Amino acid sequence: MTEDGWGRNETREERLDRNWGELLQELRVTQTGVQLIAGFLLTLPFQQRFTELDDFQTATYLALVLLSTATIALTLAPVAIHRRLFRRRIKARLVAAAHRITQAALAAIALLMAGIVLLVFDVVVGRPTALATAAAALAVTIGLLLVLPLGAARDTGPATQEEQ
Repeated sequence: MTEDGWGRNETREERLDRNWGELLQELRVTQTGVQLIAGFLLTLPFQQRFTELDDFQTATYLALVLLSTATIALTLAPVAIHRRLFRRRIKARLVAAAHRITQAALAAIALLMAGIVLLVFDVVVGRPTALATAAAALAVTIGLLLVLPLGAARDTGPATQEEQ
């Protein structure tokens, strides 16, 4: 505890280690979800109705497969960077890079989720409803993944060095 009763009494290295650990925990959760989504997508071509997809649906499906692959790569990238840079005493740069990559992964997840809604609703109820529902799903997801955290950060004020 610091003198003012707030924050943590940790060294810079301890804070970086904690931040790195927290990022890895977050990536573990996201990676599992993205891998499940990718697995689901990869089973679709083996379903009987897959041959009935129109060109838009097929293109949407293929874009989602590529997006899920890119999202998995984004969630794996911090680990790969860590392996490459391990023991080089540049953990601050590693944590900063992993933070940016995690933000990109969250954006990709938002697009992936909206794309899945688009594809499923397009197949089940039609394109106009699919477009509206996907837009709503994207708006809700952006609200939860971007707007809500920004609002929470604004309510607490800027992070001090000890809180980071």
